[in-house]
Amino acid sequence: MRRRDQLAGWLMVAPQLAGIVAFVIVPLGMVGWYSLHEWNVLAGTFDFVGADNYAALADDRELGSVLKATGLFSVGLVVLNLSLALFLAVLLNQKLRGTVVFRTLFFSPVVVTLVAWTIVWGFLLQDNGGVNAFLDVAGIDGPNWLRSGGSAMASVIVVQLFKNVGLNMVLFLAALQGVPAELYEAARIDGASAWARFRRVTVPLISPTILLTMILTIVGSLQVFAQIAVLTQGGPGTSTTVLVYYLYQQAFQFHHLGYGATLSVLLFGIVLVPTVIQWRMRRKWVFHES
Repeated sequence: MRRRDQLAGWLMVAPQLAGIVAFVIVPLGMVGWYSLHEWNVLAGTFDFVGADNYAALADDRELGSVLKATGLFSVGLVVLNLSLALFLAVLLNQKLRGTVVFRTLFFSPVVVTLVAWTIVWGFLLQDNGGVNAFLDVAGIDGPNWLRSGGSAMASVIVVQLFKNVGLNMVLFLAALQGVPAELYEAARIDGASAWARFRRVTVPLISPTILLTMILTIVGSLQVFAQIAVLTQGGPGTSTTVLVYYLYQQAFQFHHLGYGATLSVLLFGIVLVPTVIQWRMRRKWVFHES
């Protein structure tokens, strides 16, 4: 009977295991293998070059600016997304009229197709687009948002922020609704201010959700592609060329597939490091993890 139960268990998880092997483990292994080769699809060559592609990372003059743009985008998006999502969740957790409508409005961009959302914002952010038309009414001469370095990066961050902030808002809202009201009442009786109640009661109890949203947002910010491809194509210059878009350029525009695979390995390491650090540090600040 024990063997039968074990067999039934393995049969239950077999489809999931097969999917992980076929779509995660095998592709990761193939990327590592390709990174050791110089693969020219046009010439039909596939030559083993060892660690030459990894050595080329140190000689790549554009990689520094690419990593800088990636870090700037990731930090800006994560800080703004988590802060705004938590603020909106706290605000919409109040028992006020119309909160359901505002929850729907803030969450609705999440279900909109990413490319469609980005194309619409591309028109709005043009020199003669809707954003500058609105500013012109107020007597402000708006810039060409997507054609100057600083404003282009800020525009991409804001577009992605408005697209996904509703998802984190809903996660925070669910966590806030799970905080026992008795704890807030006890804190009020003890004379705790609203800020003290938030810092001492709310944040510790929703810290598991904060960890989840932080990991998801950081990983998502490091994998951004469609917004860059549609809005700026990495420009002006390389000011918005993040690592994923640079990988795409090397592999599919310049046909350096081996070097593109090497950049994929680099991206995997960059995503893995903060995830592992956050997971290891969770015992120090996540409630119930100490």
